Amino acid sequence: METETPEQILQNFAYDSKVEGNVIVTQLDAAVNWMRKNSLWPMPMGLACCAIELMATASSRFDISRFGAEVMRFSPRQSDVMIVAGTVTYKMALAVKRIWDQMPEPKWCIAMGACASSGGMFRSYATLQGIDRLIPVDVYISGCPPRPEALIEGLLKLQEKIEQEESIKELKAEPVEA
Repeated sequence: METETPEQILQNFAYDSKVEGNVIVTQLDAAVNWMRKNSLWPMPMGLACCAIELMATASSRFDISRFGAEVMRFSPRQSDVMIVAGTVTYKMALAVKRIWDQMPEPKWCIAMGACASSGGMFRSYATLQGIDRLIPVDVYISGCPPRPEALIEGLLKLQEKIEQEESIKELKAEPVEA
């Protein structure tokens, strides 16, 4: 029985497909962001005609489940992306803000349509001129109403933004003085 030299052992180990297939080297930020961007759970805020296009995006023809966003949650505590679709009136604005505040961090917002982005054609005392006056918006989708393809493109833009975030820095808490 022949004994292998240390060089032969290392060479056999270096090219072992079992080991190479089971080792992944990455940054923690990249891994956390990959998980976050591929498991977006939308909170649909369908306030007007854009809501019909939002519902169509979840149908089998457009299928946002390809992007991990098929789980439409109507509970803010289970959502991380608010999709504001339609005209936001001042009467509804406080309810939208309350739901936004109930969502856990990290959270993102998509303003879908001209009305949610800028008030649209409604320049009246009752219409909020853009949801960004109330909550921070990450992605704007133009159109009146925008097509489901535009919402899918907006979700892809949001995934690109999430991919670039520094996730771990926000998890490091400063020591609390007693």
